[in-house]
Amino acid sequence: MRAAWYEKQGPARDVLKVGEMPDPIPGAGEVRIHIAASGINPGDVKKRQDAFGFGMAYPRVIPHSDGAGRVDQLGSGIPSEWLGRSVWCFGAQSYRPFGTAAEFTVVPLEKAVPLPKNVTVDQGACLGIPGITAHRAVHVAGSVCGKNVLVQGAGGTVGLCAVQLARRAGAYVIGTVRSPAEEETARNAGAQEVVRNDQGANALVTALASKGIDHIVEVAFAANLEIDLELLKMGGSIASYATDIGNPKIPFWPMVFKNIRLFFLGSDDFPALTDLGRSRSERCSGSGVVGLRSRRANSTCGDCAGARTCGASGSTRTGHCYRVSRFGAGLTFFPASHRNCHPMLH
Repeated sequence: MRAAWYEKQGPARDVLKVGEMPDPIPGAGEVRIHIAASGINPGDVKKRQDAFGFGMAYPRVIPHSDGAGRVDQLGSGIPSEWLGRSVWCFGAQSYRPFGTAAEFTVVPLEKAVPLPKNVTVDQGACLGIPGITAHRAVHVAGSVCGKNVLVQGAGGTVGLCAVQLARRAGAYVIGTVRSPAEEETARNAGAQEVVRNDQGANALVTALASKGIDHIVEVAFAANLEIDLELLKMGGSIASYATDIGNPKIPFWPMVFKNIRLFFLGSDDFPALTDLGRSRSERCSGSGVVGLRSRRANSTCGDCAGARTCGASGSTRTGHCYRVSRFGAGLTFFPASHRNCHPMLH
């Protein structure tokens, strides 16, 4: 098969190689997916760059945990109806060496999810880490039904999914964004209120939620912690999946006196979810909750998840998903529907 891989860590142009590797064979309880689109996330890039200081977990790594395609081979114990099924997958390179930056990848069946007909492979490939992280961030502290939820960075990939999931679960959702374009995006996703960071977001949020915020989905933990603490009501919670500073200063006693709960979310180690659609059962009756919406189609949260994580780990081009073609020119690029790729991809 055609694949991209690295055997040492560093900048993409220095360490990524493209060539032929043996086709993988699924083992018991696994499926092989003929990859149509490979999604890239900041974590994939950080692992390749050794940003966390863990070194090479395996001698050779095919990057990218998320992807989408069609099941073309079954391991023992897998029901025959999975053969030929369109799926999106997650965790392909989580505690495993070979991810989705190849023509084929092999994953345990529980990491392959049927792809709805109205969701493209591009969208499916960008759903895994952002969508699952958003779900965890919204629900980790308990039900948000009838509560005030602040989504910091509501125009980003995880933030956009979090807005939709929190609204669907019956929360009053306030989002913070950086630009007018992101403001429109967050509103279209279902945020009842959207405030700009450059327009005094703290005061505006306080005015919008006079009794305080119950739960915050946080993308910049260190930068926003003091603001979050001020906004949260007694017993409130923060679920953070990213930070701008690796060793932030935590105002311990002020957080203790307000009984603030902190949740730090690492997508590789989330507890297993038996039902990724759990938020459906958490909707408030009579709350007027809207269904999941997106910028591009009335489909699923997968549509929003493609907004910022699609890209090529070995490319300096922006606004492109990474596609692997078995019968064409091998590794090719195609324009993505969303052009705001994450700056960490480069």
